[in-house]
Amino acid sequence: MQEMKSGEIGLNRRRRIETTSMNLLAIGINHNTAPVALREQTVFGPERLSGALQDVVSAGLADEITILSTCNRTELYCRRPTEHHDDLIGWLCNYHDIPRQTIVPSLYQHPNEDAVRHAFRVASGLDSMVLGEPQILGQMKAAFATAHRAGSTGKVLNRLFHHTFSVAKQVRTDTGIGAKSVSVAYAAVDLAQRIFSRIEDRTVLLLGAGETIELTARHLYGQGVRRMIVANRSIERAAQLTQSLSAEAISLAELPLRLHEADIVITSTASTLPIVGKGTIERALKRRKHRPMLLIDLAVPRDIEPEVAELDDIYLYTIDDLQQVVDSNLQARRKAAIEAETIIDLQAMRFMGWLRSLDAVPTIRALRSNADSIRSAEVERALHRLTQGADPKTVIEQLSNTLTNKIIHAPSAALERAGRGGDRSLLAAARRLFGLKH
Repeated sequence: MQEMKSGEIGLNRRRRIETTSMNLLAIGINHNTAPVALREQTVFGPERLSGALQDVVSAGLADEITILSTCNRTELYCRRPTEHHDDLIGWLCNYHDIPRQTIVPSLYQHPNEDAVRHAFRVASGLDSMVLGEPQILGQMKAAFATAHRAGSTGKVLNRLFHHTFSVAKQVRTDTGIGAKSVSVAYAAVDLAQRIFSRIEDRTVLLLGAGETIELTARHLYGQGVRRMIVANRSIERAAQLTQSLSAEAISLAELPLRLHEADIVITSTASTLPIVGKGTIERALKRRKHRPMLLIDLAVPRDIEPEVAELDDIYLYTIDDLQQVVDSNLQARRKAAIEAETIIDLQAMRFMGWLRSLDAVPTIRALRSNADSIRSAEVERALHRLTQGADPKTVIEQLSNTLTNKIIHAPSAALERAGRGGDRSLLAAARRLFGLKH
């Protein structure tokens, strides 16, 4: 809904904008338009990315290009000499050996200002699977750095991506779109941080080794937790998870012997029956001398018997408890996204203003060159007359008169023709151009 509203805001403005001679294009597929099987086929591995960028430029398909390739999207950001994109689509199909009819239905194409807005939205997390997630910004920075090193970026894309990173920072600072967690794994860690003042000093036992537990473990590690135990039916799978996290892997059989060590227990298994019962927790509390334990059960069906909540010194939360927090946070992010769209709309307009200003550069350069040629010739003529003994005051007056006449001759003649032809628009433009009040 936010995208529709933002699109309506900018629609009339985009209709008024004349197409610049610098044609921008963002073309790609993402998690919204293509299944994972197709996204996998279009991935540009790090080892091939530089070569692909150089291939596009050397083939004349783009003057500048950056390729963003992640598990959720593959996008090409280009500055091209033409608005026609079939050749670039053909290259993408040939490069990955994908039939055109397979990929085209999933492709989106954003020209000019739409390409700018898309880049801003992607970097700000508004186009992500998880609204407001921050990882995509780092991925965009890495993609641009690779393109810059490969020599496939220039004045336009350099400006676009630096502006993009600045906009993403502004969105994150001004709207707080990423301030609140919107996954139960992150919410679980946030809850633990609220209950324990220094979570990094606590021992965390993770029950399970699936995606949710892995995400939880990595978030815990990012928050400074270094004492983690992962218990799983397959100790090999638990060991794989713990390798990069300085954690310990144990089997489920060891759980009753180690449970008392944990200040925090987070569970998410696929078991159809509870794994942790009231008696097991009672024994653990006794060994802990009734120091409090936080239990967070993210599993459905539940891993921890509900009766455990009756025990003193136990704080038990289920996925339903956390889902309420997640839903509330997601609603807050959606409100922030509306604010973010307003920022993006304004910043896209500013970037396009800069881009269109580049069309004036050749004209300005030619105007300066013409005036400088006149100046140089007349100064040389004046210096020659001075060496011949001419009166300096007379030479200077003649120099100034000649410069004035020659510089304004062409525009004066054009304005005279405009007056005869009734071209009031040119006359009005001249008044604006030269700042004439009367």
